[in-house]
Amino acid sequence: MRGAAAGRDTPGQRASGMRQHHDMGGLPAGPVERSEHDYALWEKRVDALMVLLSERGLLRVDELRRNIEALPPDAYDKMSYYERWISAIANTLLQRGAVTTDELGRKMAEIEARESAR
Repeated sequence: MRGAAAGRDTPGQRASGMRQHHDMGGLPAGPVERSEHDYALWEKRVDALMVLLSERGLLRVDELRRNIEALPPDAYDKMSYYERWISAIANTLLQRGAVTTDELGRKMAEIEARESAR
């Protein structure tokens, strides 16, 4: 795949100054928080899931990036870093046929029921 089909700007897009919503390079964005912080358990699990799927050949970094960059602007802005990751992981697994929407929906309902029972 080349250009826009591969998730990259085409020469015409670069020349015209068009950019994707997530592309904030060179734009004012405020200070960068450089301090370390503790990760929530779910964030650690998302990171571990990404590593395991990568090791098993079910996820490539370019797929993760493409699916993060494909998020609509409002979703991209509302989601945290790891929320974007889990969304991209789920979309990649759906695209590859490794999981179906029914399987994913059933599992999400199971987890929601378990968490609301706590």
